[in-house]
Amino acid sequence: MTDGWIRALVEAIHSSPTQAVLYLSGGASQALGWLMSVPGASNTVLEAVVPYSRMSMIQLLGKIPTQICSQQTSEEMALLAYNRALKLSSPGSPVLGVGFTGSLASTRPKLGDHRLHLSTRTSDRLWVSTVILSKGLRTREQEDKVSSHLLLKAVANACKVPATFVSELTESEVSDESEKQFSEDQELDQLINGQICFKVYPFFNDTHNSKAERKIILSGSFNPLHDGHLKLLEVASSICGDGYPCFEISAVNADKPPLTISQIKDRVKQFENVGKTVIISNQPYFYKKAELFPGSAFVIGADTAARLINPKYYDGDYRKMLEILVGCKRTGCTFLVGGRNVDGVFKVLEDFDIPEELKDLFISIPVEKFRMDISSTEIRKSRGK
Repeated sequence: MTDGWIRALVEAIHSSPTQAVLYLSGGASQALGWLMSVPGASNTVLEAVVPYSRMSMIQLLGKIPTQICSQQTSEEMALLAYNRALKLSSPGSPVLGVGFTGSLASTRPKLGDHRLHLSTRTSDRLWVSTVILSKGLRTREQEDKVSSHLLLKAVANACKVPATFVSELTESEVSDESEKQFSEDQELDQLINGQICFKVYPFFNDTHNSKAERKIILSGSFNPLHDGHLKLLEVASSICGDGYPCFEISAVNADKPPLTISQIKDRVKQFENVGKTVIISNQPYFYKKAELFPGSAFVIGADTAARLINPKYYDGDYRKMLEILVGCKRTGCTFLVGGRNVDGVFKVLEDFDIPEELKDLFISIPVEKFRMDISSTEIRKSRGK
């Protein structure tokens, strides 16, 4: 790394709390080397993928793109990278998705322009840039270096790091840039529509747990949140040890209309009032939540455990149930099961016949550590709702 300003900028990026996934195709390869060669790279880079072949790009995008080197493709790559970063990041960390696609100098002369398209996506911002490079002015390596400078600057901007940057573009190679800002309502709308997979409200301020990779998640509708929920997650966290405790609400329900944005914000307010982190996702099923939050410990009641192991909920197919729950195991997830009333009878995990293949997927929360029969439904009834 010959340029001192590059090292200083990368050090500043690594000192920021932002964690990133980068998808790069057709250029800006030197930027990866700069990011990875400076100590602290693991603070920033969660994953870097270079989908270079056409088939690799098709598999990444999940479709055949109209044009691989285009602004639209770079935006789609950035959004995919952002969603991937959400899944891989430490809970509550700001995340960044970067998409780059370029058509630079090659061994054979190109008929079209030498160009690059660069996009960065954060929770509340999409920034895109297109640059047409002057043909014949630079070698492939030099074009890659220019594109790498631009990518590094874009990453710094997204990380809110001041970038002292001397552009190597000529006057005719002006970057065509645009930016979209998203409000909280727009973010939640994107979540409900499936564009983004979840949104974190990090109200829990515990610096000891803030870097824990494993999430301890209590899912529910929390209508309303009550002391039983808070106590259950507290007990589960003490059993798990190191982990980041958080609640999770799915905005999309399996058999009801999705929550409205105002309903989501009302429920989120409850967690802000008690200083607990809540995640809003768009997945109502636990096997999908396991894919969203790999390696997590899900805290559930015995009534939920009973449904999870009941083939009735898998089209009556025992093998299908087994296959889906073994898939949950492969994500590194576990289920912590608290006692709960099931059909009017208080039951614990030990009351159920767990298939041998799934026994290590479930962990019992001892009754002496937690038992509370209160429910949100009963609270709503008592309030006449």
